[in-house]
Amino acid sequence: MTLEIISFVVFALLAIASALLVITAKHPVVSAMSMIFHFFMLAGLYLTLSAQFIAVMQVMVYAGAIMVLVVFAIMLLNLGDEGKLRSGFNFRKLVAWFLGGALAVQIAVLLSNGALSNTAISEKASELGTAQVIGGELFTNYIYPIEIVGILLFAAIVGAIYMAKKNLPTEE
Repeated sequence: MTLEIISFVVFALLAIASALLVITAKHPVVSAMSMIFHFFMLAGLYLTLSAQFIAVMQVMVYAGAIMVLVVFAIMLLNLGDEGKLRSGFNFRKLVAWFLGGALAVQIAVLLSNGALSNTAISEKASELGTAQVIGGELFTNYIYPIEIVGILLFAAIVGAIYMAKKNLPTEE
């Protein structure tokens, strides 16, 4: 086994463990910190797959910006008594258990058939994850979708500001 395969397996196992901790933790702050750790493990997986740019963006955008917002939202909510958050059995839990079981069966079938044994990586894989290649593709072949997304995000920001200002009490 090479160091690349060993590091991939270590990152994958830690990512699975942290994802399980995210959904099983009783305290929301522990869950949020586990999610930050999970994002770092995903960045490590991207690095083992020679996607350096995506790994850096994973850390900067998700582990940096978004999780800071999530942690601040958890702190500002001040949930108080966690006993009030517990709920009994409902239909959504039944559907979630059913879908989780179906996913586990699909993974077991894939592993038993050997469908995941084809691990051939392209010779150009080390070049595809760089910022130069991604930027070149985004600003040549995908410039119109990028511009449309920018306009939609701008419209969402303007709408959020308008809705927030609409409900502010006026000072007299």
